[in-house]
Amino acid sequence: MENNLEPALYIVSTPIGNLEDITLRAIRVLQNCDIIACEDTRHSGLLLQKLNIPHKSLISYYDYNESEKSVEIIKMISEGKSVCLISDAGTPLISDPGYKLVNEAITNNIKVVPIPGVSALITALSASGLSVHNFTFVGFAPQKKGRKTFLTNICMLETTIILYESCHRIEKLLAEFYEIFGDERKICIARELTKFYEEFLRGTVSELREIISKRKGLKGELVVIIDAKKN
Repeated sequence: MENNLEPALYIVSTPIGNLEDITLRAIRVLQNCDIIACEDTRHSGLLLQKLNIPHKSLISYYDYNESEKSVEIIKMISEGKSVCLISDAGTPLISDPGYKLVNEAITNNIKVVPIPGVSALITALSASGLSVHNFTFVGFAPQKKGRKTFLTNICMLETTIILYESCHRIEKLLAEFYEIFGDERKICIARELTKFYEEFLRGTVSELREIISKRKGLKGELVVIIDAKKN
C-alpha cells in the first residue's frame, strides 16, 4: 500500500464516539499527511494518541478563523504539503467548519479527497424506524431570530426531517413541534450515538415530552428525526 500522500486537501471522517468506527483508510491518511487542520488541537491530539498516530503538526481551524486559515492552508498545499481536515467528531463540513476551505481548494485547482466514515445524521436515520428514502437534513435550528419560521417551514416538508439539537433545548423544541403540528407525527430522538449509553427514543411529541419530563431532561448529543408531513 502506497503511504506517500500527494499534495491535496483530505476531508477525513473521525468517530463520533466509538473509536472502533475509524476506517483503515482514515488511519493511513492521518499517519502520512503533513498537517492536520482541526477544530480543537487538544481534542484532536488525544484522538491521535488513542489511535497510536505519531505527533503531527496540528493547526486550529474553526468558525471564527475559517477565512484566514483557509488562505494559509491553500498556500501550504500549493507548496507541496498534504493537509487533512478533521472535525471534533464525524464528517467535516456537516454542521462543522470546512465549506470555505473546500471551495478555496476547488477555486485554486487543488485536489479535494474525501475519506468517508461516520456521520451522526446517517447513523441516527438508519436505526430510527422512519422513512430513509427521501430525507432533508437542516442542521441546527436558529436559537432566537427566525426560529419559529424555520421550524414551521421544515415541518411542512414532505420528507423525513433530520436536525441536531442541544440537550438543553430539547424540551423547548418538542413544545414548539406540538404547537406547530400537534401530536400527529412520529419522532425519533437519538442520543449518545455509538457510545455506551446510546439510546433511541421513539414516539409522538406527547409521548416523548412525557418521557423526558420524567427523566428531568436528557444528556448527550441529540439527533432529532421527524416523520414526513402526510398529504
